[in-house]
Amino acid sequence: MANKISPQAYVHPDAKLGDNITIYPFAYIEGDVEIGDGCIIYPYTSIMDGTRMGKSNTVHQGTVLAALPQDFDFRGDKTELVIGDHNIIRENVVINRATFAGDKTQIGNGNFIMEGVHVSHDTIIYHNCVIGYGSKIAGCCVIQDNAILSSNVIANPGVRVGRSAMVQSGCRFSKDVPPYIVATHNPIEYGGVNATILTNAGIKEEVQNDIAQAYRLIFNQMTSLFDALIQVKEQVPDSQEIQNILKFVNDSKLGLINRI
Repeated sequence: MANKISPQAYVHPDAKLGDNITIYPFAYIEGDVEIGDGCIIYPYTSIMDGTRMGKSNTVHQGTVLAALPQDFDFRGDKTELVIGDHNIIRENVVINRATFAGDKTQIGNGNFIMEGVHVSHDTIIYHNCVIGYGSKIAGCCVIQDNAILSSNVIANPGVRVGRSAMVQSGCRFSKDVPPYIVATHNPIEYGGVNATILTNAGIKEEVQNDIAQAYRLIFNQMTSLFDALIQVKEQVPDSQEIQNILKFVNDSKLGLINRI
């Protein structure tokens, strides 16, 4: 199907557009941009050089994609923002492209990024995540599949949020939030297993109990994290979810929330 591009929009002639794209008045699209089939670009959206967007994305008013990195190390390198398919990006969102040549900020598929969110340079958001109103994600963070950041969350540089975790409203954190948990309060702390998401994902009750047991060993015992992980391996029945927890914790460079 033919594209519907308002004559009041600015689309650089070098921009690469797929089919069945709708671009509303006063949108601004630079030349080094790719937009896939079926995308909808609302008024006053700015899509800057380095944007690579997949199919069926909806970008709402006032959003800026591939904004220059707010990073003192940025020297004008050619970098990218890569966005997958079926994302909804609401009003006044800012997503920065990466800092250094050849690098990219990445947004996966099926994410819902709410009004006023800022996603900084070199961050990776995987698939089917929800980023709530006004949340700020600093540079080089990783948000894994199905994670939820509620409103006004502040994720400091380099942190990771594990799959199917929820960070409650107003939390700020400088360490990793492991998979399948609810993180709550300030200072941020472990608030239990995210049973609602796990149940909705079809995770059996016995596996949820195993996840809870693993986190009791990790968070509630007066022992080192190294010893806690040994106890998890010895005492908790193995499953893909337990393997995901162990890998996430072993890969952590910043440590976990509310562990010294």
